[in-house]
Amino acid sequence: MPETPLDLDISQRRLRAVRLWLYAVAAMVFLTLAVGGATRLTESGLSITEWKPVTGVLPPLNAAQWQDEFAKYRAIAQYRALNQGMSLADFKVIYFWEWSHRLLARSTGFVFLVPFLFFLWRGDVPKSLRARLWTIFAGGAALGAVGWWMVASGVGSDLIKVSQYRLGFHLTLACAIYAAVLWTAQGLRTAPRIDARARQRVAALAIAVMVLLQIYLGALVAGLDAGLTYNTWPLIDGAIVPDAARLWFVQPAWRNLFENTLTVQFNHRMLAYAIFLLALWHAYDARRGAAAQGALWLAACVAAQAALGIVTLLYAAPLALAMAHQLMAIVVLTIGVVHAQALSRLARDGAARRVEQGA
Repeated sequence: MPETPLDLDISQRRLRAVRLWLYAVAAMVFLTLAVGGATRLTESGLSITEWKPVTGVLPPLNAAQWQDEFAKYRAIAQYRALNQGMSLADFKVIYFWEWSHRLLARSTGFVFLVPFLFFLWRGDVPKSLRARLWTIFAGGAALGAVGWWMVASGVGSDLIKVSQYRLGFHLTLACAIYAAVLWTAQGLRTAPRIDARARQRVAALAIAVMVLLQIYLGALVAGLDAGLTYNTWPLIDGAIVPDAARLWFVQPAWRNLFENTLTVQFNHRMLAYAIFLLALWHAYDARRGAAAQGALWLAACVAAQAALGIVTLLYAAPLALAMAHQLMAIVVLTIGVVHAQALSRLARDGAARRVEQGA
């Protein structure tokens, strides 16, 4: 019989409402990530030069306010380097990308907190999940501050873009929050108790974690515009493995991992190969078991993302391909998290069944 391994005093109908709410939150985070990726690719992230968590909800409402915002943007280095002489109409385009991203982020916080408080008041949230959900909310609140910290690196300096360190942290934290919400929602489903091998469970979880790390490396690639250089495949800088002197010339050596365009792109490629091979092996290993369908979907999406990444690289990251590559990364993360959670659930329920049979 299917069962939910949570508080049994909460009805399935009420747990279903909590699950649907979490899916809605996850969808909002997904949309925010998509718009955030477009905002970065269109160089729109520095168009709003101040952080106004409350009053910033409204865009400029009259000509004077638009001129004031435009003047603030013209005072930063990015305008002088990239957009010198742009019209007010062009400024409005990049402004609305960033404003939409911030509005979605604020709305996501509202969609999370208000129903959460309602469900807590009604006693619909299992006790085992309350601390986790409060932690997710705290992470989301911190994400807003991290977002401004990221933007400030490009507004208050001579940089014409945000720091790749801060960009990577901001994106990875957002993806981790998304994964946590999705994992929690999936855990509220009823599921048949089916066995899963330990190695399949470990492989599925490893792929999900590796995809999250790959997203971080992708943010470094984006922050350094590394996709605009070394646009050959399978060779990079004329070799499968570039010369060590080229990979490690920045001192101290650790900075190459974050600041050397060649090293950053090379690491992104190598982790992509590792994820691809592990996903293929996992699909083969699970081909005759309960995990087969999920493993096959995951391998197919990883392969599609790898192919899309190669095409994006070969064409020097045009906007449409770059946006598709970023969006597909979130899709792969989604499938990876759902699959890993399902195997974790199947293994746990299978263990419970064995205990019952042995009693």
